[in-house]
Amino acid sequence: MENGDGDGKIALRHWVDLPPVWLLLFLLLARIQAVRVPVGAIDTPLTDLLAGLLIGGGLLLMAVAVMQMRQNRTTIIPHRHADFLVTNGVFGRSRNPIYLADTLILTGFIVHWSAWPSLILVPLFVWLITDRFILQEEERLRADFGARWEDWAARTRRWL
Repeated sequence: MENGDGDGKIALRHWVDLPPVWLLLFLLLARIQAVRVPVGAIDTPLTDLLAGLLIGGGLLLMAVAVMQMRQNRTTIIPHRHADFLVTNGVFGRSRNPIYLADTLILTGFIVHWSAWPSLILVPLFVWLITDRFILQEEERLRADFGARWEDWAARTRRWL
C-alpha cells in the first residue's frame, strides 16, 4: 500500500484506525479473558437482562445516530470533515452517541460473558476513543462551525 511518499500508510491508517476496529479489538480481549481466565460466571436472568439492555440499547442508539447523520447528509467517518452539525435528537443528549453506543455494546458483552476483570477495558476504551478520535473531531467541528459548535458543546456533554 506504500507508494513512496507515505500517502499509502496514511490512507491505510485512516481505514484501519476506526472506532469499530478498536471496538472489535476490545471485544476480542474481553472474550479471550472470559475463555482463558474465567472468573465466577454469573448467569442469572438479571445479568442476561442487563447484558441484553446494554447491547440492544447500544445497537439502537447507534442506529438512530447513524440515521440522523444520514438524514442530514453528513459523514459518519471520523477522519472526515462534517458537512452539517447535527445537534438535535440523540445528539442533543450526547455529542458522541455512536461512541457511547460502542461503549454500551462493549460493556454488555463483558457482562454477558461474565468477563468481570475485563470491565477495566471500558474506561480504557473511553480514553482511547476520546484521545484518538473525539478530540480531533471536536477541533474540526470547532474550525468548521465556530460559534454554533461552541454553543452546542456548552450545553451538550461529550459522552453522557
